[in-house]
Amino acid sequence: MAASVRKVVDKVPEPTLRRLPWYLSNAKLMKERGETFVSSTQISRQINIDASQIAKDLSYVAISGRTRVGYQIDQLITVLEDFLGFTNMHKAYLFGVGSLGGALLRDTGLAHFGLEIAGAFDVNPDLVGTTIGGIPIHHSDDFEEYMKNSDVNIGVLTVPINIAQEITDKMVAGGIKAIWNFTPFRIRVPEGIVVQNTSLYAHLAVMFNRLNENKRNNL
Repeated sequence: MAASVRKVVDKVPEPTLRRLPWYLSNAKLMKERGETFVSSTQISRQINIDASQIAKDLSYVAISGRTRVGYQIDQLITVLEDFLGFTNMHKAYLFGVGSLGGALLRDTGLAHFGLEIAGAFDVNPDLVGTTIGGIPIHHSDDFEEYMKNSDVNIGVLTVPINIAQEITDKMVAGGIKAIWNFTPFRIRVPEGIVVQNTSLYAHLAVMFNRLNENKRNNL
């Protein structure tokens, strides 16, 4: 069966969207090793996800593989990057230049996944007017003015929990259409605003709980 492209019509489940970047990273790694084709079975061995699940996930993407050969790696990488939106650069403003916010400003890897943090906002006078990783830090009161002349529509939220909703409302009022929320607070937004919650603390809670379960089971 020759590789072919088909139209994607089904809404992609969120768990599938979370796994697709893993397949992309694995395909890039195998390309670096000189491979030209990769199968769902090969990916399965690398990331410990059932091959049938990988094949199902990739069925949502506009690509087909070859029987007993797999997917052409260059095509798979191109299609996945395009499907996930990594080939288009999306600009964002970050709110809250603490330890986590500062780390994100220094993370040059975000640009490889289609996210450019164009500026940051904070109220700390020691930070306002400076740059981190070449990204300027402005006073939060100036956000609306910067939004008037920008094409930014994503907000990255790394503020303290007690002002998370206040800053969220400020971002939405200023024209932000999607929020990447790193706080453990479940922000409220109007219909039509996209929110992606990425709470480090929630993941820590799951990890600690499972670690404790393993300890109890080994007693």
